[in-house]
Amino acid sequence: MITRDEALEILKSNVEAENMLKHSLASEAVLRAVAKHLGKNEEEWGIAGLLHDIDVEITNAAPYTHGPYAEKLLKGKITNEMLDAIVMHNEVATGKERNTEFQHALAAGETITGLITATTLVYPDKKLASVKAKSVTKRMKQKAFAASVKRENIMECEKIGIPLAEFADLAVNAMRSISDDLGL
Repeated sequence: MITRDEALEILKSNVEAENMLKHSLASEAVLRAVAKHLGKNEEEWGIAGLLHDIDVEITNAAPYTHGPYAEKLLKGKITNEMLDAIVMHNEVATGKERNTEFQHALAAGETITGLITATTLVYPDKKLASVKAKSVTKRMKQKAFAASVKRENIMECEKIGIPLAEFADLAVNAMRSISDDLGL
């Protein structure tokens, strides 16, 4: 398996948009925190979070190619479980439903980063340090807020045994730990 530094290098050679790179870093932080919480391999889960959108610019986030195309870029570089979770984070492209803990964790973890970022940006200081998990869960109910965020993906946290309030707290704290890298 590649190292985190190698994964970051591969990511940066395929993704140029600064916001996508920040999303990838946020996803990595959240997946590492979820892995730690569940007693899973933090390195594998973190790297999967980091690389899950490696093909987003190549595929233009096309619903039927984004995810599966990543497999071509990453096969042989990461474990099969990581590859599976990355491909399945966009289950539309596979025609299958997510059914493993890793798949649910990646889908929920990468999606909540968007809701947390949007919540942060409506705060006067635009700082993660000001965001409370309760504010994130409150925003979950406001469908018009960050309307593109798939709330059903975030709710997959419950399929891995983490209630929404606890998941939001875990994710906010994970992102807060890298707030300088995220510019938040």
